[in-house]
Amino acid sequence: MSHPRLEVRQLAHSFVRTPVLADVSFTLTAGEVCALVGPSGCGKTTLLHLCNGLLDLQDGEIANGFANPVTLFQQPRLLPWKTALDNIALSLKARGVPRARREAAAIRLAARLGLSRDDLDKFPRQLSGGMQSRVALARALLPEPDLLLLDEPFAALDIGLKSELYALLQTLQTERGMAVLMITHDLMEAVRLSDRILLMAAEPGRIVARFALDQPRARRDDAWVYQTTAQLLQQPVVRASFGLPTPHPGVPASPGTPLSVRTESDVSPKRSPSRC
Repeated sequence: MSHPRLEVRQLAHSFVRTPVLADVSFTLTAGEVCALVGPSGCGKTTLLHLCNGLLDLQDGEIANGFANPVTLFQQPRLLPWKTALDNIALSLKARGVPRARREAAAIRLAARLGLSRDDLDKFPRQLSGGMQSRVALARALLPEPDLLLLDEPFAALDIGLKSELYALLQTLQTERGMAVLMITHDLMEAVRLSDRILLMAAEPGRIVARFALDQPRARRDDAWVYQTTAQLLQQPVVRASFGLPTPHPGVPASPGTPLSVRTESDVSPKRSPSRC
């Protein structure tokens, strides 16, 4: 039995007459974490919304073989008239799961994400931004998605809370074998969390480089993440994508042996996607 996958082939998209995406192709397999990285305005969110069906496909092909995809947006988007507990359990309510069962499941997951029983009785307006983010993450994870689409949900959080939620997300992703497609403008975040990085450039949005991170995610300490990010930032294609100046020829590269990063071919086979 083949594993599910998300296949994007030769995707293009425009708003009115302005091209936003051009010839975007990639594949995401079960259990893999893939990061789409690029500057603001390169079409990352548009690409994610095409993958989750929030935008109609104009040109190209998307084949989603995952049975239960869920999107976590940049803003928590909690329902203000419902408690944190009811927000988390919303998907199970929609599926007809009895109240006692869905609340018990929500409480168990919320506890793993650092939410107390008192927190769950509060309405969104009574929660801090960090707590709202935890509730949104719990709501996304409760229905046990096989594909999680992340639209920069940690962008507005402080570094301590980010680190905590990174660890929780990685633990649950490993336990469940979820595929994760995340978009971010933060290269360090991508280095910390993903197996592969797809680097995008703007005007129009397109993939200009692909990097595989061979170091297992569980073994990436801060030093490895910082050094790997620094080395990637020295690559001309990365600097050009983010509009960074070319390093002066007299400036030496940062010391250190090459790390576990491989540049993959950017050539995508022009074929119709298989449906798994």
